[in-house]
Amino acid sequence: MADAGNSSYRVLLSGGQGEYEEKKSRFIATVRSCQTEEEAVSFIEEMKKKYWDARHNCSAFCIGSRGELTRCSDDGEPSGTAGRPMLEVLLGSGIRNVAVVVTRYFGGVLLGTGGLVRAYTQAVKEGLAACEVGVMRQGTELLLEAEYNDVGKVLYLLGNRGVQPAESEYAEKVRLKVLLAKEDAESFQKELTEATAARVKVEKLGETEFVRKEET
Repeated sequence: MADAGNSSYRVLLSGGQGEYEEKKSRFIATVRSCQTEEEAVSFIEEMKKKYWDARHNCSAFCIGSRGELTRCSDDGEPSGTAGRPMLEVLLGSGIRNVAVVVTRYFGGVLLGTGGLVRAYTQAVKEGLAACEVGVMRQGTELLLEAEYNDVGKVLYLLGNRGVQPAESEYAEKVRLKVLLAKEDAESFQKELTEATAARVKVEKLGETEFVRKEET
C-alpha cells in the first residue's frame, strides 16, 4: 500500500458497489472517485435521490493527495456510528480523492451503536473491494535518442521496469518518449549510460503525475 504522505498515493481507477446485511438491515456502499468537494457533494446528493426511499444515506469523503479535506455525515444515525467509521475506513485504505455513500434499508431490528459501527465499517470495505485501485506516482518524462544498434538495449532496460515507450519515432535515429517513476529515472539513466557507452542522448522533458494499476 502506498503511503499517502509520500510522493505516491492510491486512487480509484473505477468505482464500485458492495453490500452488507446485518439482522435484515441492508447496507449498500457506493464508492466513487471525486476530485473536488463539489464533486463529492454532488455525488452524495445523487445517491440520496437514487435511494430516496432508504432510511439513511450516510456519507464520507477524502479529498487531496494527503487527505487534506475530509467530511462525514451520520444522516440521522446516532452520532459517531456511521460517518466517522466510514471515513476511518477510507483514510486507512490510503485511497485519496474518494467518496462513499452507504445506504441503509432498515430491517426492523435495532443494531445498537456497536452493531451500527460494525455494519457501516464492513459495508465500506465491501464497496472498496469492488473497486479497481491504482497508484498515483510522481514521474519523470524523458526523451531518448538512440542509434538503431542500441534500441534493443534501451527497450530491454525499459522492459525490466515494466515501462513501454509512450511515443516512438523511427527516422534517421530512434526517438523514444518514456515516463518513469521519479525515483527510477536516475538509476535508469546510469544503467543506460553503462549499457550503451553513453551513446544514447537523454533529455529530461519534465515531471508529472501518472497512475499505474496496483499489483495484487
